[in-house]
Amino acid sequence: MASPSTAGAALTALREDLVGDVFAPGDPGYDEARTVFNSMIDRRPAVIAQCVTGDDVVRAVRFGRELDLPIAVRGGGHSVAGMALNDGGLVVDLRHLRAVTVDPAAQTVQVAGGATMSDLDRACQPHALATTGGRVSTTGVGGFVLGGGSGWLDRWCGLAVDNLLGADLVTADGERVQASADENPELFWGLHGGGGNFGIATGLTLKLHTLPEFSIAMVLYLPEFGPEAVRTYRDLIAAGPDEASGGALYITGPPEEFVPPHLVGTLLCAVLLTYAGPEEDMLKLAEPLLALPHESQVVGAMPYADVQCMLDDPPGMRNYWSAEYLTGAPDEYLDVFCAGARSMPVPTGTMHVLFPLGGAIAAGPHEYPVPYRDAPWAVHPFAMWEDPADDERCARWVRDMRAEARPWSTGDVYLNFIGDEGTERVVAGVGAENAGRLAALKRRYDPDNVFRFNHNIRPA
Repeated sequence: MASPSTAGAALTALREDLVGDVFAPGDPGYDEARTVFNSMIDRRPAVIAQCVTGDDVVRAVRFGRELDLPIAVRGGGHSVAGMALNDGGLVVDLRHLRAVTVDPAAQTVQVAGGATMSDLDRACQPHALATTGGRVSTTGVGGFVLGGGSGWLDRWCGLAVDNLLGADLVTADGERVQASADENPELFWGLHGGGGNFGIATGLTLKLHTLPEFSIAMVLYLPEFGPEAVRTYRDLIAAGPDEASGGALYITGPPEEFVPPHLVGTLLCAVLLTYAGPEEDMLKLAEPLLALPHESQVVGAMPYADVQCMLDDPPGMRNYWSAEYLTGAPDEYLDVFCAGARSMPVPTGTMHVLFPLGGAIAAGPHEYPVPYRDAPWAVHPFAMWEDPADDERCARWVRDMRAEARPWSTGDVYLNFIGDEGTERVVAGVGAENAGRLAALKRRYDPDNVFRFNHNIRPA
């Protein structure tokens, strides 16, 4: 560790050289700069470098290496484990690198490293183009894509990482590298699910798909009708086209216009059918769901970028998540899934979600470290609450739901859906057969494990 005088001089130089702002404890704006999505996370970095250019990122990394500081990288700040922050180290904050440039003719988009899903979706919408994005508009594109990337469009156009064409990185040595199928192909392979282990992504190039119309059916049911609704949705997806996706959810009725006032704050079952196509085709699929007794419905065409905001989480909430990827969704498991809602913490923002996979996910490239792509379903117990007194019961419920799903689990997992669950779960997220290859790649690009505030792959 550098001496105080050396550290002070280096910090002064960083403040002078960086285009963006630099925050240290005691500076105005420091506490705001260190606030992340999960309010359970309360860490105090020594330095937060809010980078505005790629050169800023290079300067920040070299500053951190000079002072031997641990380095965390912040994009959207949505990591449930708070991996965008550390204590006593450097945070390279990318939130000001948000440019999104669409090439409609080539059907590609260049996305800066700190752009959010909303930045990406809103830029593509006027061109009737889209690519797989997360289900929350404030999620950072960089971490989402490099972690695999699951969303409403993945059954139709593949995981986000299947649409990755190239990446610009700053390595642990403060050097710039590019990765694509033709340039540094082994690094490019590792970026397909290996997350931020190999460098800081300052830019990504993604493939786009023509999406002139998008439509949804959101149907709310009383809990006693939940099992029939969930089974109906399962069968609909099994027989439906790849354009159909969405999820079956148990939720607390939110204070929204589409929820009858007497059901706000109560347990509800919701089925969201999303469709990458016109309303009339979606309505034919949705008929069995709408024929069941239900309390309300939102049905029709809706811009994809607006659907992406539907499940946006309110700021300042406490979060604990996990997931299991499933061999199937037989009636026996659906009974377990629905029964789990009876113990769900209500009223909170907690959700019990069953997502469909298959389609273009299963048909995608199997050589990448995303082992969960062959699972037909995933369950995502997602606890979100306000009162710290609820910490234990909410986290315990998530662990219980995961345990109850384990008899049907493939053993694989999408790392963006979980917090810090240990080394074995990281291996489950990249695949045991890929772990050694990724560790060798880590040794090549980050032998000192500088970038370790992530689902970490240790250097071989």
